[in-house]
Amino acid sequence: MVYALCLVLIMVGLYGVVVKKNLVKIVIGLSIIEYGTNLLLVLIGYRSGGQAPILDRGAAVADFAARAVDPLPQALVLTAIVIGLGVLALMVALCIRLYERYGTFDITEIRRLRG
Repeated sequence: MVYALCLVLIMVGLYGVVVKKNLVKIVIGLSIIEYGTNLLLVLIGYRSGGQAPILDRGAAVADFAARAVDPLPQALVLTAIVIGLGVLALMVALCIRLYERYGTFDITEIRRLRG
């Protein structure tokens, strides 16, 4: 059920990217897709009743491996958040430059004004 909600979040963002003509709304749609993907990765790494992946002295390795949470999806999400922030800053900077040059955020108007 929660995975379906992640898919809905990704689809809402995809709708915003494909259908909308405003550059700001497209950037928001891409951000929503990113948040949905990050949430999906966190949910993939979730384990009910899991423990932190820190091995204590004297603990059985097989028992630890059966209960430990996989830290790889968490590391991927942290990396994706940092990369997403950089990409978002670049997209906003490009939107500002396009607005300064063409005076609009509408992509159909920008295509028409391009000449």
